[in-house]
Amino acid sequence: MTTGLAALLRPGRPLAPALAALLAVVIFAIDTLTPLDTAIAVLYVAVVMLAADRLTPRGILLVGAICIGLTAGSFIAVHGERYDPQAVVRAVVAISAIVAVTLLSLRHSRSREMMRGQAALLDLTHDAILVRDDADTILYWNRGAEELYGWSSDEAVGRKTTELLRTVFPSAREAVNAQLHHDARWEGELRHTCKDGAQVTVASRWSQHRDPQGRPVATMEINNDITAGKRAEERLLQAQAELSQVTRVATLGQLMASIAHEVNQPLAAVVTNGEAGLRWLRRPVPDVGEATASVERMIANGRRASEVVARLRALSRRDELRHETIEVNSLIEETLAIIERELHRHGVQPRLGLAPVLPPVKGDRVQLQQVLINLAINAAQAMDGASGDRSLAILSRQGRNDADEPVIEIAFVDRGTGVAPEDLPRLFEPFYSSKSQGMGLGLSICRSIIETHMGRIDAMPNADGGMTFRVVLPALKEPTP
Repeated sequence: MTTGLAALLRPGRPLAPALAALLAVVIFAIDTLTPLDTAIAVLYVAVVMLAADRLTPRGILLVGAICIGLTAGSFIAVHGERYDPQAVVRAVVAISAIVAVTLLSLRHSRSREMMRGQAALLDLTHDAILVRDDADTILYWNRGAEELYGWSSDEAVGRKTTELLRTVFPSAREAVNAQLHHDARWEGELRHTCKDGAQVTVASRWSQHRDPQGRPVATMEINNDITAGKRAEERLLQAQAELSQVTRVATLGQLMASIAHEVNQPLAAVVTNGEAGLRWLRRPVPDVGEATASVERMIANGRRASEVVARLRALSRRDELRHETIEVNSLIEETLAIIERELHRHGVQPRLGLAPVLPPVKGDRVQLQQVLINLAINAAQAMDGASGDRSLAILSRQGRNDADEPVIEIAFVDRGTGVAPEDLPRLFEPFYSSKSQGMGLGLSICRSIIETHMGRIDAMPNADGGMTFRVVLPALKEPTP
């Protein structure tokens, strides 16, 4: 019996059904024992309404049926076999009222059950969901809000949202409310204070519900805690700032190493020419002409060192290059004149294979010359440990690229020890060198310069030993003045 009664009751305090039962007894006693010519039985609708909030649909139907039975029983007990038409009408009116209220209560019960089911679904989400009216008073507070903020539903409902959570808006609160009333929705980040005083950052989404006349009724607010994500983002930004500082220091170190590497060659030439000039002057009969030529070469190399520094500084600042029209063959011959003594010191004999007629290229003469010097000196150093043919072939020719545009190709073919196949992909990486005393910057700088000139540089092993380094530069279609 107890189990059957529990099935008819909703969870909660059973006070309302008890009061309804007591009221039904009172109404039945008055209707049966007093000679009132009124429809006392109509008051049974109060019994149905009082019990409906705590009963299931089956319980509501049972209460309605009991009230109808009590009305019929009272009518029979009072009137017996004498059926007064007015009494019959009053009984019919009372029973009709009981039936109508019972059906309405059933409909209301189903709607309430549906709303409770939807509210239960909202409790399943981990997001904090609250509903508030247009005066900012909290009407609904789900379990996710309880877990996030610490206040229970009973503590939160009826409080002002901004006062309870001490909301900090990303902009003026008036602007946020104006957008909500205009668009019926708003999204942004808010900072709230929990019951224990902790602050949380939430991604908040507001949706406003309006009545048929367009007046705001309630606003649903969905808050997703992003505090951990914001802290991680702040740590990432801090790490990026520290990494940027480290990168700047590393870049400064690379720049200093690049300048030292690139200036070393003209400075070495200055020393070589200075020593040669002293030897010419220390002869029993000083050769002033040769000494003068050595000094002139010293001056030229000193100026070239200064220009190399200026170009490296311009490259680090991304200054605009000093583009000029350059004849490739004359640039190669000028470069060989600069490094003639260096090639002779390594016992290398240059062999030129230059195309007789080539269109010019456009670029920075000092930078392109620095690339040719680097490639030629690298080739000479690669042949230090080689025996036999120690010639360096320097070739130029005209070709076309994949887009069928005219290009100029410059190739350096040596007879040196070559490069291991596994090292080829890393050959142009910064600070990688196949030489024990190398800094690993020369080829990396060469690639940067050539790519700045819209060209490319590559390396490939020769079938009979040694390496070929090839520089490809876009050719001018028409000579420019």
